[in-house]
Amino acid sequence: MAESQAVVGVLLAAGAGSRMGGPKALVGPGFTAAGDESPVSQVAGWMHAGGCEEVVVVIGARAADVRVSLAPQPWLSIVEATHWSHGMGSSLRAGLAYVTAGSAGAALVTLVDLPDVRTPVFERLLAAAEPSDSVLARAVYHGRPGHPVLIGRSWWASAAELARGDNGARELFATQPHRVVECGDLASGEDVDLPPAAATRSPDV
Repeated sequence: MAESQAVVGVLLAAGAGSRMGGPKALVGPGFTAAGDESPVSQVAGWMHAGGCEEVVVVIGARAADVRVSLAPQPWLSIVEATHWSHGMGSSLRAGLAYVTAGSAGAALVTLVDLPDVRTPVFERLLAAAEPSDSVLARAVYHGRPGHPVLIGRSWWASAAELARGDNGARELFATQPHRVVECGDLASGEDVDLPPAAATRSPDV
């Protein structure tokens, strides 16, 4: 059977955002002025425009409010991570468990708190990495690893097994050969609630 080149987006948006005063899905500096559109809604839209046929948003903290902030879209699905408070690993496992039932060959995974990681970054990573069941790739910013990461279906079980606490697929990328795609001319990849020196972090997802 030929490998699927369809890509599903997995947007991790379950955190409480204690340093931000609320869930990052709902609040966050650096996002475009878009009326009442929440950060999570904006990022989901950028992922879809960037090449994800479906976008799965993983929610947790204030789940009811986050759901309301997401306007229904035919390409949008919502998954609630029951154990989101245990760390990012739980959110990644919930997202991967959901997409496994579909037919996509690869999952494009990113975080909700990266306001300048937008459509052009997603487009470049997908164009450069050639999505397939076996792909493993990530964006880098002036050589520093960041998000999004692209994980082929054949890696999903391994990624889920390694996702524990606040670590997602870090160990997978640390031990397996993967493609890196430079995106520093498009974005900084910085987290909105971390100081500049620490904002561009390694791909924990």
